[in-house]
Amino acid sequence: MTESPSRVAIVTGAGRGIGSAVAKKLAADGFAVGLLDLDEAGVKQGAEDIKAAGGKAVGATLDVSDAEQVEAAVAKVAEELGAPTVLINNAGITRDAMLFKMTDLEWDSVINVHLRGSFLMTRAVQKHMTAEKWGRIVNLSSTSALGNRGQVNYSAAKAGLQGFTKTLAIELGKFGVTANAIAPGFIATDMTAATAERVGMSFEDFKAAAASQIPVQRVGTPDDIANLASFLVSEGAGFISGQVIYVAGGPKD
Repeated sequence: MTESPSRVAIVTGAGRGIGSAVAKKLAADGFAVGLLDLDEAGVKQGAEDIKAAGGKAVGATLDVSDAEQVEAAVAKVAEELGAPTVLINNAGITRDAMLFKMTDLEWDSVINVHLRGSFLMTRAVQKHMTAEKWGRIVNLSSTSALGNRGQVNYSAAKAGLQGFTKTLAIELGKFGVTANAIAPGFIATDMTAATAERVGMSFEDFKAAAASQIPVQRVGTPDDIANLASFLVSEGAGFISGQVIYVAGGPKD
């Protein structure tokens, strides 16, 4: 279990998928967890599930790209659970299109949620971390950061998060704060199911096709990401910072 001055974590995009799995894992590790998402029903249910299992949690709705909503949500978590010293920036959306078809809104929406959202959340939470002289930041990047057809917006955002992570590690290290990025490959979630639908495949066929190209011969699950996040926010990971770890069932450049 993690030994830290504060055992309060915030997970964005916690209403479903990877965020939900990470929130439940951190709660099982002993953290009180603030679950943040646009999906009010999702975060409320997630918080109830954690409390039913004996943990502490609060759900709050917000648009992570809205500065006032971010500050209010972080203040709510701090008031109800205590000062947050762990932040998982997981909130994300896709608006896939080839470059020549991509609209200004599709570009701006993805950049705003992933990059602006992570910036606003980190700025709001870091003051609690630096006051405690301890903190852990984990940003969710993606193998798409290496380039992916039809995702120029998403790829740019996920690559941007890697540079964001490395700079956070440099700036916040002296306060006992680490920052790392997890870059998942194919993870079976509602988001990848929607991609399968968009390309006209059944989700099972879509997963099978993906698994055939992965060295471990399976697609990932949200728990695969949650398990790594659990380690990266632990006391034992205190000398790991500024890293991008690909969780893709095989090597990535």
